[in-house]
Amino acid sequence: MKKLLCAAVPSLALASAVFAGELRGIEFADSDWEIVCDNTRTCRAAGYHPLSNDDDDGSDDDGDTDAADKTLPVSVLLTRKAGPGQPVAGELQIGHGAGALTDIHPGNVSLTMLIDAAPVGLVALADEDWTARLTPAQVEALLVALLHHGKIEWTDGKSKWRLSDKGATAVMLKMDEFQGRPGTPGALVAKGDRAERHALPAVPAPVVVAPRVPADGRVQLSRASRKALRDALIASAGDECPALENSLRASDYIHVQRLSGTRLVASATCWMGASGVGEAYWVINASPPFAPRIVTTDGMYSNGTIRTAGRASMAGCADFEEWTWNGKRFVQTRKGTTGMCRGISLGGAWPLPVLVTDVRRR
Repeated sequence: MKKLLCAAVPSLALASAVFAGELRGIEFADSDWEIVCDNTRTCRAAGYHPLSNDDDDGSDDDGDTDAADKTLPVSVLLTRKAGPGQPVAGELQIGHGAGALTDIHPGNVSLTMLIDAAPVGLVALADEDWTARLTPAQVEALLVALLHHGKIEWTDGKSKWRLSDKGATAVMLKMDEFQGRPGTPGALVAKGDRAERHALPAVPAPVVVAPRVPADGRVQLSRASRKALRDALIASAGDECPALENSLRASDYIHVQRLSGTRLVASATCWMGASGVGEAYWVINASPPFAPRIVTTDGMYSNGTIRTAGRASMAGCADFEEWTWNGKRFVQTRKGTTGMCRGISLGGAWPLPVLVTDVRRR
């Protein structure tokens, strides 16, 4: 699942696995649908408007050509936790990113949900919110329509937002397989009489205990130490940090904060591009030799946590990662994507994590 990201240089992942032996999540996409299942076996499937009208009949219900209505950006998120008897929750999001081509504004706006032109209740967009929850009945009607190539739309009486069904069956089958549901009554695609208890259980999120770090842990290094640290940082990053290597005064702009009595976190501008600048982070020893270990080349640090800058493309998509200090090192505590680049929202349509953890501050 490739994303059109703005970052000029990719982030570096930690050199070793974070949770050895833990269940790994999955990512899969087919046509206008995608699915990301995380390491607790919760799955999130997102569908979008069709990119073309090749599968349309070329006319609206009144017989007039209305192609623009059928390609207005829209997305649906289907979320299901693992375990027997778990329901599917549904959410709708009306596109409001660049090129959304709509003049509606959230706030007491009700859209009629249509399946093959038949109403299936109303969906209300709350104030300042482009998303709305679907009722269980609407979710059930949506799932049936996706499997049987029904025409799925929402309308405010003037415009229509159409959801594509291309790729939905493959994505829902992937959800069934990851959660061990094929052949059970709860399967989305291939239902059967296999006992529901055979569905795989949810997996607890890994626990990460995060110690407190100094609220204002800024550390001042001597000029000689900054020079030595710069050389060590360059050596550890290789050619991934051209700004650090090419600037003679780069050592003046290395920032250091305390994590513990023996460990510090150092940061420096790593690269520059049309989308901005990337700040890199390393864990280092509190005194020479610094022995830096890089965490990412594009992040932001606060209170023991490093997050990727999460730069979204103009098409509205991004990847995200997070690392948390556990007293010895930064461990990855979150990773995922915000969905396909379909112009739903500048920051991406939905948070679709492939890794989640239970971070406990002490």
